[in-house]
Amino acid sequence: MKSYDVAECGAPLKLFERPTPKPTGSEVLLRVLAAGVCHSDIHIWEGHYDLGGGKKLKLTERGVKLPLTMGHETVGEVIALGPEAPTVGPGGVKIGDKRLVFPWLGCGSCAVCQRGEEQLCLAPRFLGVFRNGGYADHIVVPHARYLLDIGNLKPVEAAPYACSGLTAFGALKRIGPVLKDEPVVVIGAGGLGLMCLGLLKAMGGKGAIVVDTDPGKRAAALKAGALAAIDGAAPDAAKQLSAAAPSGVWAVIDFVGATSTAKLAVDGLTKGGKLVIVGLFGGDITLPLPFIPMRAMTIQGSYVGSLAEAKELLDLVKRTRPPSIPITTHALDAADATLQALRAGKVIGRAVLTP
Repeated sequence: MKSYDVAECGAPLKLFERPTPKPTGSEVLLRVLAAGVCHSDIHIWEGHYDLGGGKKLKLTERGVKLPLTMGHETVGEVIALGPEAPTVGPGGVKIGDKRLVFPWLGCGSCAVCQRGEEQLCLAPRFLGVFRNGGYADHIVVPHARYLLDIGNLKPVEAAPYACSGLTAFGALKRIGPVLKDEPVVVIGAGGLGLMCLGLLKAMGGKGAIVVDTDPGKRAAALKAGALAAIDGAAPDAAKQLSAAAPSGVWAVIDFVGATSTAKLAVDGLTKGGKLVIVGLFGGDITLPLPFIPMRAMTIQGSYVGSLAEAKELLDLVKRTRPPSIPITTHALDAADATLQALRAGKVIGRAVLTP
């Protein structure tokens, strides 16, 4: 099998050729049909997260080991099963099935995993982060329960739902019922932001006001149905935001997660409003503590979503077929070039590798 791995942080992805694995136990081997290139892959490739104030969280401190095959948005075709892999029942698979891989695996035994939130496990085994992922022509998944039926969705269309879609869906769920009554401010009109617009509509949301510094991405957001698109770098961005939401900003989802975007969100929230921070761009923010109770604001983080939420998301997508985001496809050997194009802000929507 072939894969393109991070062999050295900040260096071009390296081609590796290894024996194609044979699944053991409950493992399932899939031939990769589509693998999304996600913005969080950039942080893995760089080797750190920016914590602000000159501080960095190194990926090696989180247990990431190199070389690593990235890719956590993967759709594949089942080609081999371990002897203990289930073939019948709700979690069973068979040769030839096309499945979306849920990559956010935990240890399976801690209290967090037992309550169904493996994505928050303190000993994670995420595919494409801690275990080899989809920037390859084959991928091994530990158990069939992590393989989700994509129905009639095309593989390149379904792949982004493993992260981009699930992350947007999870953030929208954390907003709560207010999304049906008030516009949601969506900061960042990349793959996540555009995915959020379609899912918001599918969930019966009132609409979204999008904030992005890139005019091309703002145009894409308006084309996707945004109520308004505001340049976050404009000196009067906060005033534009207030004008676009005359009844107040009740909910903000920050898909960027930078100091400037978090500040804009906090400054714009009405009393009782909620900010959900998703993005990992990096930085920090200083906030007077009395403002939190005085304005009754909620600031919450949201990290992808659970296996149950992933199933709920796919059911929603297959039932409502929300507008798909712009998707460009690229050969596996263009993995490094595609990652660099995303890093340079040249990708609108989602880029997907098709080995």
